Amino acid sequence: MKYFVAFTFLIVLSNCSFAQTDSLKSKLKSIQISGFLDVYYGFDFNQPQSELRQPFLFNYNRHNSFSLNLGKIKFSVEDSSYRASLAFHTGTYVNDNYSSQLGLLKSVSEASVGFALNKNKKMWLDVGILPSHIGFESAVSADNWTLTRSLLAENSPYYMAGAKVTWNPTDKVELAAIVCNGWQVIKRLDGNSLLSFGSQIMLKPSKKVVINWSTFIGTDDPDSSRRMRYFNNFYSSIKLTKKLSFLAGFDHGMQQVSKKSNAYHFWHSTVLLAKYAFNPKFAATFRAEYYEDKNSTKIVIPTFNSFNASGLSLNFDYTPFPDVFLRIESRWLNSRDKLFTKQDSFVRNNLFIVASLAIKFAN
Repeated sequence: MKYFVAFTFLIVLSNCSFAQTDSLKSKLKSIQISGFLDVYYGFDFNQPQSELRQPFLFNYNRHNSFSLNLGKIKFSVEDSSYRASLAFHTGTYVNDNYSSQLGLLKSVSEASVGFALNKNKKMWLDVGILPSHIGFESAVSADNWTLTRSLLAENSPYYMAGAKVTWNPTDKVELAAIVCNGWQVIKRLDGNSLLSFGSQIMLKPSKKVVINWSTFIGTDDPDSSRRMRYFNNFYSSIKLTKKLSFLAGFDHGMQQVSKKSNAYHFWHSTVLLAKYAFNPKFAATFRAEYYEDKNSTKIVIPTFNSFNASGLSLNFDYTPFPDVFLRIESRWLNSRDKLFTKQDSFVRNNLFIVASLAIKFAN
């Protein structure tokens, strides 16, 4: 797929190059180069012996170390009737979250080609490696309310490989249908002949309110042991005043215990956020969250058969310039079982502080 997408992307660029002069000038203006750099320092008060902190976290997951969480560069072309993007990335987030991908695929963040399906440009088809349609948090921290990602977001897909049809019947409604290779995979699992499917409904009844429902249906098993997975993600945000905003999210997943079984393992997660902007340059966000996976369907920790944790966090954001972000966050997690590493033992609590300096840029 990566070669097909890259080849198609080059065709789009070449079409721009050989078009008529007036058209060329117009299309060159739409070629964008953008990027994001996010450098951080983290300190875990449990002081694990390893630099790697937790197996169920993928962002800012290094202890007592200055690291690059995400460095990303993106090339994109957009016309009124077609669009394409090709993005590469590196950093500790990539090392952790793309560890199962093969070869150079780990370095590909996005690689997609799309075109409008109707004359009014309200319906689009995009094919390739795309950002996930699930959740309200992306890999670019500057786009999120909090510096670190919630447990809910860390353990749901960040990306997908497949095809997505998006329809905007009005400015207040967005509908999407997805067919993909699986749950956060680029290459479909060997021995699995079943594609996965998803949907998204996003409503914006006003400029202050967003309501979203996303789904996933599929499997990450080969045909011989296929267990179907069904997943729902809900979130809603509201801006009460110019300074105060709230966001609530909920995930619920279920997976067959075994092939053709009528019994299921369940997991769910809840997160609540409150953000207060003191002024255009300074803001703070408080987060409360809970994640339960009784059968370790999604979160697998060696020697433990279940995962149950709640957490609180508080972060402060300073934006001295429109595209420069200085952020610091303190995060506390508490578990029913002794899940967190403390030196050479396990404990129920984990306190972590991370500071980040990031920049976004575009031509």
